[in-house]
Amino acid sequence: MNELDLTSVAKRVVWFKSPADALQDKNFFLAHVMTFGTLRDIRVVLESYPEADFEAVLDDPPPGVFDLRSWTFWNVRYHRNPVPPLPTRRIP
Repeated sequence: MNELDLTSVAKRVVWFKSPADALQDKNFFLAHVMTFGTLRDIRVVLESYPEADFEAVLDDPPPGVFDLRSWTFWNVRYHRNPVPPLPTRRIP
C-alpha cells in the first residue's frame, strides 16, 4: 500500500480537511470513503483497512455523512436487513 494513494483518497473524499486530519479519525474517514469514494478509492483503502472496519462504521456512523443510496448499499453489502434508518444529526 502506498501512503501517497491513501493520502490522495483522503484529500478527495474529505476535501474540507487536510489529509492528515482526515486520516486521524478512522470512522469519519471511512464514512466519507463509503459515501463519496469511487471503486478505485475503496480498493485503495481496503489495502490499509479490513472489511471489519468498514462494517464497524455502520454501528456508529457519523451523522450527516451518508446519503440514502450509500447507506442502503453498505448495509445490504454487510447483510444488515432490514436496513436501519439513515443516521440523523441531533441538535439540542
